[in-house]
Amino acid sequence: MSLRQPTLYIPHGGGPCFFMDWNPPDTWERMAAFLRGLAATLPERPRALLLISGHWLAPAFTAGSHPRPPLIYDYYGFPEHTYQLQYPAAGDPALAQRVQALLAAASLPAAEDAQRGYDHGVFIPLKLVFPEADVPVVQLSLLDSLDPAAHLAAGRALAPLRDEGVLIVGSGMSFHNMRAYGDPRFGPVSDTFDLWLTAAVEASPAERELRLTHWAEAPAARLSHPLHAEEHLLPLMVAAGAAGDGTGRRVFSDRVLQTTISGYRFD
Repeated sequence: MSLRQPTLYIPHGGGPCFFMDWNPPDTWERMAAFLRGLAATLPERPRALLLISGHWLAPAFTAGSHPRPPLIYDYYGFPEHTYQLQYPAAGDPALAQRVQALLAAASLPAAEDAQRGYDHGVFIPLKLVFPEADVPVVQLSLLDSLDPAAHLAAGRALAPLRDEGVLIVGSGMSFHNMRAYGDPRFGPVSDTFDLWLTAAVEASPAERELRLTHWAEAPAARLSHPLHAEEHLLPLMVAAGAAGDGTGRRVFSDRVLQTTISGYRFD
């Protein structure tokens, strides 16, 4: 029997940020250090990862089933060497089918895609978490409706995977207003939303789901995640839904590009 895995919501940074020079040089270093240390906090090495990235939206929750997924360099204007990065983690078609079956059993729209590769919301953080690329990965899309309740329901449906050696990871950014990064006026805005989001994550399970369902009504919510651009927050909903009656807590926070970015864990 596998030990039950937690669920995670991690920041994946900006583009290939961990593999570039920055001024100041420590801009992304604390986030990188958090990601490098994650594997050591798990109860045991997972047999596979199910990763929900903010960079894939589809009409149904879609599991990638390519046995050797290529990389999708879906960032633009970065140095040439960042388009040569590699992450040769295997896929897991059987896990992709299991994911699809669990979602369908919960009457959620489910599909699989045997062609799609890993986008940068997958391979950039995982190059730090599991640098040897020796844990199979299945990427799961978001639902293009951006409905938080549906993503919480998807997490609930996928919760049995936690007892099957699968680590469920939401990959996004807790603050994701592209026009605000680097603008000191948004520091207090990000702080306001971060305080609300952390309190929501750390609330009782029923209250947590209620608050996350109505996240758009939170203070500074739409300044932190503009309308129709909340795809970097929704992976948190899947992780929270899969937590069941477990507790949530903030396990990372840092000031990056003048804004507060946090990461969360559910046990």
